[in-house]
Amino acid sequence: MDDRELLRHSAHIFLPEMGIEGVERLRRARVLIVGLGGLGSAVALYLARSGILELVLADADLVSLSNLPRQILYADRQVGLPKTEAAGATLASLGYPGARLVTERLFGTRLAEEVDRVDLVCDASDNFATRFAVNEACVKAQIPLVSAAVIRMAGQLLVMDPKEAAAGCYRCLYPEIEEEAERCSERGVLGPVAGALATLQAAEAIKVIAGLPTPLARDLWVFDAKEMESRRIRRRRDPACPICGALPSP
Repeated sequence: MDDRELLRHSAHIFLPEMGIEGVERLRRARVLIVGLGGLGSAVALYLARSGILELVLADADLVSLSNLPRQILYADRQVGLPKTEAAGATLASLGYPGARLVTERLFGTRLAEEVDRVDLVCDASDNFATRFAVNEACVKAQIPLVSAAVIRMAGQLLVMDPKEAAAGCYRCLYPEIEEEAERCSERGVLGPVAGALATLQAAEAIKVIAGLPTPLARDLWVFDAKEMESRRIRRRRDPACPICGALPSP
């Protein structure tokens, strides 16, 4: 790093847990963000500012007026644009050149290809079908996954780290979900709650990349903004899980 980069990242460098080595890990990392809504738009901002080498931004939707209260990456003038295009333009205007745009819904082979190219995945999607698909691709590729979800005034966050196989995967927590319960767009969400979960999702991603330990590699963190309460729930791998149940015992 030159003097300018040292100054830019000095707040992270001064952290005893991070130091120059941790910052250098961030500067070599490639991260896939699936979903650029209330979660993904804020995650992208924080990871770009942290110096991530390449952010792969995946979303097939357009920016809509109703997105703006919680999807802080976008401006009114960008309504109607693909979210990837709008996100890339905003990050570029902030001096971040490392965004690669994937304007499609990633499933199957395409999802597996993108997961194989990165060091970590942030699942910021808003439906269970995508979360299940991303989880499966990460388990197969043995790539760390930071998964967040938010609805109404509540949210949850977890880290799936291949080194913590005993904690299981996302599918261990949710073996079956009814189709009508999948999407949260019509159920409402308080904008700052999405921002709070996204900020912590970005923090967990940074910790994993930098090699810092996190209890969320073993636990599910649940947050209730209405009551301002949170708790951690210990996760266990389900031996009958169709995704990770057949993995060797840790």
